[in-house]
Amino acid sequence: MKILVIATHPDDEVLGCGGAMARHAAGGDTVHVLVVTRGAPGVYPEKQVEQLRKELAAAHSVLGVAAAHFLDFPAPRLDTVPSHELADAIGGVFRAVRPDSVLLPHRGDLHADHRAVHNAALVAARPNGELRISTLLSYETLSETEWGTPAPGEVFVPTVFMDIAKYLERKLEAMVCYHSQLREFPHPRSREAIEALARLRGSSAGCAAAEAFMLIREIV
Repeated sequence: MKILVIATHPDDEVLGCGGAMARHAAGGDTVHVLVVTRGAPGVYPEKQVEQLRKELAAAHSVLGVAAAHFLDFPAPRLDTVPSHELADAIGGVFRAVRPDSVLLPHRGDLHADHRAVHNAALVAARPNGELRISTLLSYETLSETEWGTPAPGEVFVPTVFMDIAKYLERKLEAMVCYHSQLREFPHPRSREAIEALARLRGSSAGCAAAEAFMLIREIV
């Protein structure tokens, strides 16, 4: 089975579903990651962008990611990109990878880039005969999902739980690779907060640690 995780920015994929990625890879599935953006010149120094790419490679090595794909749209300026261009680019990766399952950011996330990627990915994933993506799941991203507006239809309501008890330490190890993004507790992008959320989601599903997702579509 092929899994494609869509990350608006580097580290979103580890925060949202690093445990699922490790579990899929350990089970013999092929895990791909699509990173949609690159730090825009004038906002992020090139040296910082290059460092983040190195951290990403190290994190993906820990998790067993088979390949990473980069679109290099400007962050945090996806509002300057026509939505059809974003959807077409994501669709190109879908056609190249042919994933069975796609994990994408939650549409209610605080960051406008996340919302743009969510919407564009749904356009690209339409089951119009060219593609057959069996499962679409959205994940929660600490420091984005929980800070979004608590409005109906925007709140993250988990409907799918994956037991990651055996892979939680690997997820934490991968996040440590993103040392430029890791913060001290009580910031949500801290080891302690990441583990606390995994324990909370696990307690909801009767396991020691879990990641939670919202099911968007499943074709069986």
